[in-house]
Amino acid sequence: MRNLLSLTAFALSLASPALAEGIPIKFTLDWKIQGVHGWFYLAEEKGYFDDEGLDVTIDQGEGSAATVSRIMSGAYDAGFGDMNAIIQNAAINPDEAPVMVYQIYNQPPFAVLTKTGGPVESLPNLEGLKVGAPPGSASTKLFPALASAAGFDAEKVELISVKSNLQEQMLVQDQVSASLVFNVTSYLNILGIGMDPDKDFTWYPYGASGLDIYSNGVMVSPKLLEENPEAVQGLVNAIAKAMSDVLADPQAGIDIITATEPLSNGDLEMKRLQFALDNLIFSDESKANGIGAIDAERLTRSITTIKELYDLPETPAAEDVFDASFLPPMDMRSF
Repeated sequence: MRNLLSLTAFALSLASPALAEGIPIKFTLDWKIQGVHGWFYLAEEKGYFDDEGLDVTIDQGEGSAATVSRIMSGAYDAGFGDMNAIIQNAAINPDEAPVMVYQIYNQPPFAVLTKTGGPVESLPNLEGLKVGAPPGSASTKLFPALASAAGFDAEKVELISVKSNLQEQMLVQDQVSASLVFNVTSYLNILGIGMDPDKDFTWYPYGASGLDIYSNGVMVSPKLLEENPEAVQGLVNAIAKAMSDVLADPQAGIDIITATEPLSNGDLEMKRLQFALDNLIFSDESKANGIGAIDAERLTRSITTIKELYDLPETPAAEDVFDASFLPPMDMRSF
């Protein structure tokens, strides 16, 4: 009887996702570790990935558009990256493009940043000027679309390849007249160099300039989606649960970031997190539909905009780029 019980316990341990060896998932961030990544690391720290039978490895990224490239290359199974890069690739390589399963940034974080009192008084003033543009970033990828929406010629703007961590310094030193930035990052970088992002700089958000688009969320490879939908569901569940924890206690999200990256500044990362919550995540739409969801009509309009502005060969359907079937219940996504 004892041997039978032992064998039964052993069999149950193999059957339990929490106890068995987890399904490996390589997950790429959009950029270096920041306060807006707290929920990913908290899901790891609190064992939420383990509870879902997952063994998730989180790596830093090289840009929110580059997340799509990393997944399409097969190097990563999932990541935090830009919806618009998915749309572009779904129109060209529909069988290889990732699919968004949990939309985190309801509002686009892309902006043209200029110095207050500088040569740029409106976006058309960018023509003939040098503009800092990090290669691989979604703000750079979407710049031609912004130009079309805002009524100026992108070909008349000299884009200068710059490292993202040097954008603000180059602007302050007048090496460029503007920079294409990820606002949640740039806002804090400006605070870090002792300047006032609201008084010393002028922001031209892409969304306010005609691009009513979505941005970063959790995306997965078509391979993972097809071969292991249970793992996709577990990934979304774990991240949604950790996001709920951070919304209830933002300091918990910052604490895991400073523990993971000891060189990070907890006070600045808290400001970054709060900026992202107020400007990118919380909106009337996300309040009505819950964090993680999209409005299908808005997404369809966004797809049409991206298709026309990039002269894409096909128009992906909303369900081709966003799969709502993995969204957890509303009580896990409300705020």
